[in-house]
Amino acid sequence: MAGPAKASNGKDGMRIDPALVHELAQLLTDNGLTEIEVEDGDRKIRVQRNLFAGSAAAPAQAAAPAPQPMMAPPMHAEAPVGDVGGESVRSPMVGTAFLSSEPGAAPFVSSGDTVKAGDTLLIVEAMKVMNPITAPRGGVVKQILVENGQPVEFDQPLVLLA
Repeated sequence: MAGPAKASNGKDGMRIDPALVHELAQLLTDNGLTEIEVEDGDRKIRVQRNLFAGSAAAPAQAAAPAPQPMMAPPMHAEAPVGDVGGESVRSPMVGTAFLSSEPGAAPFVSSGDTVKAGDTLLIVEAMKVMNPITAPRGGVVKQILVENGQPVEFDQPLVLLA
């Protein structure tokens, strides 16, 4: 990704790109993420920020499952107890949610809209890749559970469908 500066860890000859590690750490900070992982052939780099128990994001991190591949299909499950009912469309990755295709554009969907299976509900941006999150089935958007530009965790509910 970035500059030619490389270092070896001395054990197995794996070459580490300090600029790449720095860029991944900056993505954590910029997007309020707790962990990011990149795989390139045999090389795998994971940058993780440990949060203290007093942090608001710590409970979500403690219960988060292992990261999934970037192209994983959206996860779907029944809404948690206390919600207004329906099926929640969940984030297949850690990233940033965007409700429209560009700043100032109309959102893809709003509460009360009728959608068909495959309609784009929102976008989750991860490592500068825009990943459309689509409706798993036709229905009515009951509630949008995230704000535009909000960081999201893996398996976080994004939209509630009836």
